[in-house]
Amino acid sequence: MRTQSASKSKKKEVKTDIETLEKARLISRAALDKKAEDIVIMDMRAVSNIADYFVVCSASSSKRVQAISEGIEDALLGKGIDYWHIEGRREALWVLIDYGDVIAHIFHENVRGFYNLERLWQDAPKEYFVAPCESNRSKKK
Repeated sequence: MRTQSASKSKKKEVKTDIETLEKARLISRAALDKKAEDIVIMDMRAVSNIADYFVVCSASSSKRVQAISEGIEDALLGKGIDYWHIEGRREALWVLIDYGDVIAHIFHENVRGFYNLERLWQDAPKEYFVAPCESNRSKKK
């Protein structure tokens, strides 16, 4: 009777939901650093098997859409995470970056309203990602 070697008996390491949610939040922070607007994290686990989370954000220009997508890519590469697939960067109207369990959608603001992923996947729980408040400045009269 043969026994399995120790290396064969080890189970494949599976990422937990918290690690996946942290990846979505890392994407959101990177997008915010590049001035993305209206950032929302959508929990897709109960409504689709496409991915665990979508991160959806927008920008007012194609150049900013490109900068946000590059900023996300750089931030995740800095943590040793590479994307599986990327689409739309050249046109920069809707850039999709697929990280397997998390998909980032960076829209030009005019295109985001047309596709309206938040309405399409309205049953998905959402977490709105906002910047921390700036300093309390007194308003000039």
